[in-house]
Amino acid sequence: MATYWDPFQEMDRLFSSFASNARQSGTLPMDLFRTGDHYVLSMDLPGVDPGTIDVSVEDRTLTVRAERTQRSGDDAQWLVRERPTGTFARQLTVGRGLALDQISASYTDGVLSLTIPVSEEAKPRRIEVAHTGGTTSIGQGSGDRQSIES
Repeated sequence: MATYWDPFQEMDRLFSSFASNARQSGTLPMDLFRTGDHYVLSMDLPGVDPGTIDVSVEDRTLTVRAERTQRSGDDAQWLVRERPTGTFARQLTVGRGLALDQISASYTDGVLSLTIPVSEEAKPRRIEVAHTGGTTSIGQGSGDRQSIES
């Protein structure tokens, strides 16, 4: 049986179950959607130095790593410190059917955007059906109708 399979569907389900803990655990919040023949992943990275952002792919694992450093000197006396600092990473296992070697990335206004194209092999395509032989029609010619009576 043929079924439609979205390579991010299982990943989305897993991350949705952890969504309530996302803010508390320090993970990088993200949005993911498909438009046309590519996926767009947007990840919030406020206050991150763009030079520390590392996006890598190994096998079917996409890893985003970034670092946010402390902006004040060592002599600071903190009154409130709620913004986490350090290295943050998020790994996503992606399904087959994506052109992982053609991912493009941009970082604007604290948001990292990745565009992940669907591979040519995974794109839907139309298969033409060859037709051979003459045409035949039902009921051609006499115009008589047959009925079945019980």
